[in-house]
Amino acid sequence: MNIGQVEEKVKALVANVNNESFLYDLLDCYGKPKASITRLKIVGKGSYNLSKNDGEVLWKKQVYFKSTNSDKLLSVIDEMKDADVVEKHQPRFIIAINQTHLLAIDTKTEDTLDVALAELNKKFDFFLPWAGLEKAQAQSENPADVKAAEKMAKLFDLLRDNNPAKTKQEIHVQNVFLSRILFCYFAEDTGIFEPKLFTNHIASHTTEDGSDLDDYLGKVFDVMNQEHRDGLPAYLTDFPYVNGGLFADKLPIPKFNRKSRAMLIECGSDLNWSEINPDIFGSMIQAVVHPDQRGNMGMHYTSVPNIMKVIEPLFLNELKEEFEKHADNKNKLELLLLRLEHQKIFDPACGSGNFLIIAYKELRQLEMEIFKRLQEISKEGLIPLSRIRLSQFYGIELDDFAHEVAILSLWLAEHQMNMKFKATFGHCNPALPLKNSGNVVHGNALRVDWNDVCPHAESSQVFVLGNPPYLGASLQSEEQKEDIALVFDGIDGYKSIDLIASWFYKSSKYISKNNASAAFVSTNSVCQGEQVGLLWPHIFKQDVEISFVHQSFKWENNAKNKAAVYCAIIGIRNTSTADKLIFKDGLAQKVENINPYLVATKRNIILPKRQKPLSKLPAMTYGSKPTDGGHLILEPEEKEALLEIAPKSKKFLKRYIGASEHTNNKERWCLWIDDSNLEEALSIPEINDRIKRVKEFRLNSTKAATRAIAASAHRVGEPRYIATNSILVPIHGSDRRPYIPFGFLDKSFVASNATQVIYTSEIYVFGLISSLMHNVWIKASCGKIKEDPRYSSTLGYNNFPVPSLTDQQKGVISNLVLEILGAREQYPELSLSDLYDPDLMPPDLMDAHARLDEVVERCYRAKEFTNDEDRLDYLFKLYEKMTGTQNA
Repeated sequence: MNIGQVEEKVKALVANVNNESFLYDLLDCYGKPKASITRLKIVGKGSYNLSKNDGEVLWKKQVYFKSTNSDKLLSVIDEMKDADVVEKHQPRFIIAINQTHLLAIDTKTEDTLDVALAELNKKFDFFLPWAGLEKAQAQSENPADVKAAEKMAKLFDLLRDNNPAKTKQEIHVQNVFLSRILFCYFAEDTGIFEPKLFTNHIASHTTEDGSDLDDYLGKVFDVMNQEHRDGLPAYLTDFPYVNGGLFADKLPIPKFNRKSRAMLIECGSDLNWSEINPDIFGSMIQAVVHPDQRGNMGMHYTSVPNIMKVIEPLFLNELKEEFEKHADNKNKLELLLLRLEHQKIFDPACGSGNFLIIAYKELRQLEMEIFKRLQEISKEGLIPLSRIRLSQFYGIELDDFAHEVAILSLWLAEHQMNMKFKATFGHCNPALPLKNSGNVVHGNALRVDWNDVCPHAESSQVFVLGNPPYLGASLQSEEQKEDIALVFDGIDGYKSIDLIASWFYKSSKYISKNNASAAFVSTNSVCQGEQVGLLWPHIFKQDVEISFVHQSFKWENNAKNKAAVYCAIIGIRNTSTADKLIFKDGLAQKVENINPYLVATKRNIILPKRQKPLSKLPAMTYGSKPTDGGHLILEPEEKEALLEIAPKSKKFLKRYIGASEHTNNKERWCLWIDDSNLEEALSIPEINDRIKRVKEFRLNSTKAATRAIAASAHRVGEPRYIATNSILVPIHGSDRRPYIPFGFLDKSFVASNATQVIYTSEIYVFGLISSLMHNVWIKASCGKIKEDPRYSSTLGYNNFPVPSLTDQQKGVISNLVLEILGAREQYPELSLSDLYDPDLMPPDLMDAHARLDEVVERCYRAKEFTNDEDRLDYLFKLYEKMTGTQNA
């Protein structure tokens, strides 16, 4: 069910409201299972309705509903909101209706709705969480995190001034030192230490000039690594035994002066470190040691909503469904706790640990919910004790400091959740001594054997996740290219592949035939153009499939200056009959299969680089490439100057047009000289001079092929021009444009190699490729720059499936093309770039395209297409039909 279908169903519901069945009808509108709605309606044992009151329905986690004749709905819903059952059963929505109105509360977001029943369709989006669509909530930077990072940056700069770090070991020592004092700050504000223990001891036990501070800190760090305290001075025994490996290594301490000592104290006294969020804290502090990133604090931080898009379909939703399904079964709940205890979460590009931390916190929260439910249904007294350990969380990180911070942040998250556990159950695991997590390692994930870091075991289930680095082939360092070569050893074509593809391929081999699955945030490029053929066949060979996908969305994080990055979230698993889900705009659709273009098809289609059109279309080729040193191409002023000196040159001039000239009304010209009139052209001194310079340019080339064409210097290097009408195809498009602005040219134009061209006089072809159907296909099948499509003849045009057309259909399409061209001509002052800007597109041009779309789409099927996903789904099915199984 998509968002349009939900809206239509709600519209039908409000047209004929029945108060008695209203809730059940409403739940059906949002795709709730009919079996669940039936169990909600029944009375007595087995019913989902937990309310004992007439006119009320209470469905655990879902809804608390009341129908009343009262005209004081506000009082009714206020009473419902404060009822004990709300806290106990946590319904997502509280709804009260009378004959004319509806009031509702979203208990998660605290949003409210007050609407006439007859107009509920205008506010249908309020209940979309029932259909899997969560309302976007901005995740802003926590001021405490930013303030902490700024102060720590000042401290770090002061220390670096007095303690320059040049070698890897020196940098590592400073990174460890920084993570140790961060732990101390956090510990003294969260109950691990006595309040302000660390800060106050520095202030009272060291001299103001900072000269003895390094010696003092060395002693403090040593004592926190000692379990037995006999013979230690009293002022040192105030510090507890920490363990966990944090203070295990005896490392040099930086030298301090008056300023750096004062800043160390200020960082502890002016900040409440209990307000720092462990999930973002690591990324913020990372900016401290990378000064070039400080103006964009949070740039490495993956926002919590985006992390949840990964972990929910990967494992969390299924665990929560299991909990709800067996909420009244003590044995099943205990088995679920055992399952949580044996799960492994592995991020092989973990950065400062954001994904691991959020996964840890979510699993701990679910564990608490299970314990609470067990206490409710268990007859014997249950004393909960968390069994989820940091040792279940694994990571690999290339950056030394990020690796240190990830370990620290996981410890902080553990303490935070322990405090939450204690507030709920009255006790928790002790904060100290720390348990050695030991599973976040410093290394290159593309060279490390993942089985050595996170080994598979019969009793455990592994979930691989994260946000690895992207980087296309042109941006990769030599070391990264070597990494890719190692991962794709023995596979052709890897040199053009994106860096992130290495994580997908390596994870497919890691999870294959094991109790494991994976999901990554990725640029959508790995599911477009040639990347599909380079990567996905090798993944599918591991007997691995795509299990879920969040289709393309604009990347958002907590950076102040957000880069325009378009991402997809892709989950993979061993081949299974379980549901596969496509998430678009937050709605989840169950499908039979997801192909690597992230579209539902029966089989895993991978479009080949087809050299000839699949459908009955004329060939597409590149335009003519000059290879002339600029001497055969003329700007308008050069053309006018030539004609003024030598008017006879006119017969040798043609308009030379590429994508830029086409879309922006620019003008360029070229000399077009056939062998038959070469002698006449050479008689014109100005043309003769240009030809000589072309010859000289080609002879001086380092390329043998260029030198070989020096003898025909009067011609462009690669002449593909045909003296007929043609369709000009811009290579680079814009995602903002609803249509690709193709050009229809007569034989006076020569298309440049900056564009592609179809030599044909059949204008119905122009209509087919100008349609929305074709635009949707190109966006899926071809590569993109950011979100802008890059037109490919071999991947897009030649694979474009077109049904067999009658002469009548071609005639109707051709007439509509003439309408489009006529509409364009009404605006000679506007370039095509302006005409096809969605904010500027003239209504008559838009209407002409809409009529063309209607006719073209009827050539495919009689039933109207509902959206672009519907169009693309149909096109891939037609492609399957036209090609059989040869590309599956």
